[in-house]
Parts: sequence; structure tokens; C-alpha cells
Amino acid sequence: MEGEPSQPPNSSWPPSQNTSQAKATPAANLTFSSYYQHSSPVAAMFIVAYVLIFLLCIVGNALVCFIVLKNRHMRTVTNMFILNLAVSDLLVGIFCMPTTLVDNLITGWPFDNATCKMSGLVQGMSVSASVFTLVAIAVERFRCIVHPFREKLTVRKALVAIAVIWALALLIMCPSAVTLTVTREEHHFMVDARNRSYPLYSCWEAWPEKGMRRVYTTVLFSHIYLAPLALIVLMYARIARKLCKASGPARAGGETAPQGRPGARRRARVVHMLVMVALVFTLSWLPLWALLLLIDYGQLSEPQLHLVTVYAFPFAHWLAFFNSSANPIIYGYFNENFRRGFQAAFRAQFCLPQWAGPKEAYSEPLPGELLRARLSAEGQPGDSGLPSESGQSSRAARSGRLPLRGGRVAHHGLAGEGPGCGHLPLTIPAWDI
Repeated sequence: MEGEPSQPPNSSWPPSQNTSQAKATPAANLTFSSYYQHSSPVAAMFIVAYVLIFLLCIVGNALVCFIVLKNRHMRTVTNMFILNLAVSDLLVGIFCMPTTLVDNLITGWPFDNATCKMSGLVQGMSVSASVFTLVAIAVERFRCIVHPFREKLTVRKALVAIAVIWALALLIMCPSAVTLTVTREEHHFMVDARNRSYPLYSCWEAWPEKGMRRVYTTVLFSHIYLAPLALIVLMYARIARKLCKASGPARAGGETAPQGRPGARRRARVVHMLVMVALVFTLSWLPLWALLLLIDYGQLSEPQLHLVTVYAFPFAHWLAFFNSSANPIIYGYFNENFRRGFQAAFRAQFCLPQWAGPKEAYSEPLPGELLRARLSAEGQPGDSGLPSESGQSSRAARSGRLPLRGGRVAHHGLAGEGPGCGHLPLTIPAWDI
């Protein structure tokens, strides 16, 4: 099907290849296809599924951007990369999810040529930027944990790296943007429920030669999926090995030194979250890449092609887009700072009158000496169970505290609590290790 101008693919990148089971009229040499590809129940299921991930994507990633940008203590190197992931996910949600849903429901391409190019370019760049950002996060964690004495990456250098990431994403997706075009299919029409016919248009990559699309698909698969994720797996394997060795030296009698355990647990939890982000990305995009390679390299019969393009591609697109909605959930589950930021964003309107102000209640940390003075005056640790800088309060601290980081305390202040409002403590994120 690829490379044949009479039946081009008609979707944004990656192409959904949607076609409809058509009935040909030999006498007039015309082909008529149903306007809608699915029955009403199946279409309603797709709409509900896409609307759900669209709302999760927009709300979740907007909150991630708000938390990182609003709280200056969240502007760390790793969080800058996470912010970049959230921006790319927002672009996917705004520019790609609606057009892909409509394209998967209706036979042909219902939008103009500019939308065809924009949707394909934005989605391709967002996917490329996401996987390159995951590689950058893995490299930053690798340097920080495996080689802790090397020069640390600064926020300014991280921003430069993000600019390079988007430049590379644009470069690798330029051939797709150039070749994407909308054409009218001669002798092929769509027919709606009232037997009204419409011309069929398709958004497809018009390559000069048939084999060039196959080569380009292989280049994309190797450069923005296979090789980057193989590099990520290798780096996180080295990180895991380092963390296992750093879990604490054994004392005489088999006892493990306690000072090594909190730092190792903190590092392990951060790495667990980042590994989960990479794993969800890998599994979410694997079915769509498999279908793209199957379409390019497999010799499918017409019934097989119809089944793949009408049912498999919409589900594969949904699963790929689900990755853009899942990342904020992962951040909230694994990281206390993002979780508290989400809580503050949803509850600020109820708690604001009791707080001194939103900036003081969330962004401004208390100095270490003032915090220890408050703890000693109260005679007990606060809600967050903070350790002191010397680590002597670790026995009284609760397990949910932010542990020591680079010889300093990741401080929790105690926000004022009003009716119906729980503690929303001040935090400094335990990202930089």
C-alpha cells in the first residue's frame, strides 16, 4: 500500500493508514467507501478513550509545568528535563490527539494541507524530543551517581541541551514534513448514511520513490526508538549496579553501616521513577512502531490490511498518546514534591485564606537553624519528620521525610493549617543527588 499514489496513507505522523472496506463498481471504475469507519458503539468507545487521555494529558502536564516554573526550588537540572517532557506531551495533546481521533473515525483526511503537515511535524518532533530528553535524563543521572566527582550539569547547560534536543528533533522530522501532502483520490468517493457522496482526500508522505519511505521508517525506528532506549537501558543498569554497591559497607558481624542506607534509598527512589517513565514510553510506543514496520515490510492481504488499519492503528495511536498522560501520574506517585504540588494546586483556593500566601506556603523554605530551633522548642519532629543536618534526629524522624542531600537537609517548613486543610509543607526537592 505504501508508495502507491492511488492509495496513500491518510493520517498524521506516524500514519494511521486508515482505509475503509470499499466496494468497487467495475462499470464506472469507481470505488465507494463508508464515510465513517466504525459503527456507533465502536466510535463512541474510541471517543471516550481519547477524550479521557486528552483531559489527563492537558491537566496533568499543565500542572507539572506550573509546579516547576512557580516554585524556584524545583528548577533543578532533572526537573528542567521533566519540564521539557511535559511541554512535548502538551504539544501532542493539543495538536495531535484531536486530529488523529477524527482521522481514525472518518475515511480519508478531513483537514487541510497545513494541518496535515503541522500534525505530522509536531507529533514527530514531540516523540523525538521525548526520547532524546529521556536519554539526557539518563546521562545526567549516570554522571551524578556513577561519577559523582565529575563536574555537575548546571541548569543553564540543561537549557542549552534542551534547545539542542528540539533542533535535532526538527532535523530528523524535516523529511516527513516536506513530503507530507494532501491529495484527492481519483475515482474514490465516500458515501454517508444518506447516500450522499464526497471526494476522498488523503494526507500521506509522497516520496519520489517507493522504497524511500521504507528506508526513512527504518531510520526513524533506529534513531528515535531502538538506539536511544538501548542506551537508556545500559545507563540505568550501570546506575543500579552502583546503587547496589553503595547501599552500605558491611561492618564486622554482618551489620550494614546506617549512614549509607538513606542516601542509597533516596537515589533508588529517584531512579525508580525515571526508569518507570522510560519503561512506560517504551511499552506505549512499541505497538505503533511494530505496525509501521509491518505495513512497510509485511506483505498483507486486503482483509489483513483492513483489519490492521481500521482497528489496530487507532488502538496503537491511543496507547502511544496514553504515554503523554501517564507521566504526571508517575511523578505524583514516586515523588513527594510533585505530589504535594498537585495537592497545593487543587486545594489552594480552599486553604489560601489561612496561609500567609501561596509563595510562602509552598515555595519558601525555612533555614536549617530556624527549623532545628522549632523542632527543639516543640520537642518533637514536624509532620514531615525532618532529620537534622548532623543526622541525629533520624531515629525520631518518620519514614516519609526528605533525607540528607549533599550534607544539607531537604527542609520541610510547617504551613499554617486551617479548617479542612491538611499540612502542605515547604519543600526543597530531593532531585540533585
